[in-house]
Amino acid sequence: MTITKQFSVDIHMLKRYDKPGPRYTSYPTAPKFSTDFSAQDFHREIIESNQNGTMTDLSLYFHMPFCDTLCFFCGCTMIITSNRDRIDEYLDYLTKEIQLVSRQINPARKVAQLHWGGGTPTYLSPEQTRRIFGVIRENFTFREDAEISVEIDPRGMTDEHLDALKDVGFNRASIGVQDFIPEVQKAINREQSEELTRWVFDGLRQRGFESINLDLIYGLPYQTVDSFENTLDKIIDISPDRLAIFNYAHVPWMKKHQRVINEETLPGPEAKLQILKTTIEKLTASEYVFIGMDHFAKAEDSLTKAFMEKNLYRNFQGYSILSGCDMYSFGMSSISQLQNVYAQNVKELPAYYAAIGNGRLPIERGYRLDEDDHIRRHLITRLMCDFEINKPAIEKECNINFDDYFADELPDLEPMIFDGLVKVSDTKIELTEMGHLLVRNVAMIFDRHLKEMRQSKKQMFSKTV
Repeated sequence: MTITKQFSVDIHMLKRYDKPGPRYTSYPTAPKFSTDFSAQDFHREIIESNQNGTMTDLSLYFHMPFCDTLCFFCGCTMIITSNRDRIDEYLDYLTKEIQLVSRQINPARKVAQLHWGGGTPTYLSPEQTRRIFGVIRENFTFREDAEISVEIDPRGMTDEHLDALKDVGFNRASIGVQDFIPEVQKAINREQSEELTRWVFDGLRQRGFESINLDLIYGLPYQTVDSFENTLDKIIDISPDRLAIFNYAHVPWMKKHQRVINEETLPGPEAKLQILKTTIEKLTASEYVFIGMDHFAKAEDSLTKAFMEKNLYRNFQGYSILSGCDMYSFGMSSISQLQNVYAQNVKELPAYYAAIGNGRLPIERGYRLDEDDHIRRHLITRLMCDFEINKPAIEKECNINFDDYFADELPDLEPMIFDGLVKVSDTKIELTEMGHLLVRNVAMIFDRHLKEMRQSKKQMFSKTV
């Protein structure tokens, strides 16, 4: 595979295929999870995972839900508080959950990847950061080359915060930016200066962080093509290793606080697509490679190298170079992913505390994959990571005849073939350059659960572009 230096984006094609669809951080997607899956089911799967003969490495996720202020665009599970005692209480129960789960996992298994998300993980004080990471290290053994990453909100950060992150072992970071334009920041209640962002970025670099990502969002109030290009110029000058450029999902029926945003100030569909077109063309004309949905990385970055070598992987944490890990997630609303199951913790704090207080895993719902799910998950993962499907490889991996197994789905590719988004041969289904941008739409064709979910007529997903 060769790296395309610069994309040329057909905005009319984006417009044609811009419709609601999953992001495929999992397959099946979260709406398929069921309360029929219990804590006992998850416990049995943990025990089974220790006996499967492979002893896979671990990926750990910790959900830190607390924030100082409410960002109006936010789609995360979070709690706004200024009461530090609430954070200490949460860490008490998080400690108990860590102990409850870790003692069920074979201690010979090592942590290859860890991530703190939120909420705002850096809303923890330096002392709280050191305290809970100490608990993690007491209960898990880390590989020497483990990727240990944290999401950072620059607001409220101090040198003491940065020192604590480095001292406990974080070596990667993702800094939330969203946009540098003051009018946009005010409308989303997240006022954060370029100078502050640069100060945190430089502080991480000085402390030897191996990789720094910046998050931006397009489709926010008052954004225009010119204003977002101005933000991009500043971001390129900062020169992060990676960039995540997310499509703002305006879902006020799910996230009621988004109703504060005046919909008349949101860029219209045409303007939003123009922003996306400008973003992709500008970044790929600079030093960044479009490696996957929403994500860009420098050519020398490990994500880009994994993409080139077809070793990229995707899970709830986004794109990763590590595949095959069992992911154990801790804290309210977090989702664990083992080989055969997904398990999600309860989303409300009282229920989380009640379960942990009674010595129970705080599982609210989950899903056990059947054989067909495994096949389709593998196909969709490779499609999202490689922008192509190698039919013989899928046949060998899944013990199927590809064209026979997907006989119902393959005709649905015809419109995309006609539109120049997909090329199909005897051995490959390959996305063209424009097809890369619409990979979610292609993946949707192979999602057997999606048709059933559409029949419910509930709004579940943001638009694909």
